Amino acid sequence: MRRALTVTAVAGAAWVAKRAVSRRIGKSPLWPLPALETPVSGYSPRRTLRALIVSREEPAAGVVRLTVESPELPAWAPGAHVDITLPSGLVRQYSLCGDPADSGRYTIAIRLIEDGRGGSREAHAQLVEGAELELRPPRNRFELVPAASYAFVAGGIGITPILPMLRAATAAGADWTLLYGGRSRASMPFLAELAAYGDRVTLAPEDETGLPDLTALASVRPGTPVYCCGPEPLMAAVTAAVPDPAAVHLERFAPAAAPGPAKPFTVELHRSGREIEVGADESALAAVRRELPATPYSCEQGFCGTCQHRVLAGEVDHRDELLTDGEREDSMLLCVSRAKGDRLVLDL
Repeated sequence: MRRALTVTAVAGAAWVAKRAVSRRIGKSPLWPLPALETPVSGYSPRRTLRALIVSREEPAAGVVRLTVESPELPAWAPGAHVDITLPSGLVRQYSLCGDPADSGRYTIAIRLIEDGRGGSREAHAQLVEGAELELRPPRNRFELVPAASYAFVAGGIGITPILPMLRAATAAGADWTLLYGGRSRASMPFLAELAAYGDRVTLAPEDETGLPDLTALASVRPGTPVYCCGPEPLMAAVTAAVPDPAAVHLERFAPAAAPGPAKPFTVELHRSGREIEVGADESALAAVRRELPATPYSCEQGFCGTCQHRVLAGEVDHRDELLTDGEREDSMLLCVSRAKGDRLVLDL
């Protein structure tokens, strides 16, 4: 009898454990694989790759095009971007603009922004031919959906994710048009490559024609996806011009406008019990770093994930462009996200 009870208890415990594991896997199908350097189901976005810069060119004024090679570079699809770690440790995001069929080789283009936060200046000064580049595997939140026709709009360096899409759409036999704007022809990269597409491409240098004319977007055929990458005002104008905003696909490398005015809230650091007040005009990252100066960060725009931390209590107003729905259940990016209520408890 005692042996039967023992067997029953062990079987019951095993069943409970199996249910718990099943629920955990259901919430995060890769669990616990992300702890591995390379999950068997794919590449971890936290994995570090190294590649050699084999070519550096200047396709337009203030723009450098870098080609890197490595046998460990994963495959990618149009719309993908990579996180580049600069020599200083800063992390920046750049769209892949080469050919996905060219395995073992990535191409990116970087515009110099003199009044930016320093990443592009460092890239232009230090990413030279023969140097080693550290990057993370590609991520894609700007995927090209299958369609019979497309409307593409690019502004300035926003042409980079669009280029592979044009090649893919052409290879698929799709009908498409591109409206490409910039400050001047001299500042607009890849014009020679785009010339091969003939009248499918409309150029709109601002010093010649003014701002791009978006009126044609009002008559795009139903079911035609509209892809746009460029400055925030251009993306807002494109979204407003298209009859069906759901057809618009945007790629941005700066935070979207906040949905409403920010309000102050309190952050509790669980491990020490200390409480920090986050002002309406500052980020949770800035407030936390007053108490914990070693808290890591990089892009400060919700893209790189360096400042991701676990949330133990409170509801998060997620404003990032990185975390999955599963990750948002129990973590946040301190640089852009805030509290929906008055308080958050962080595992710090």
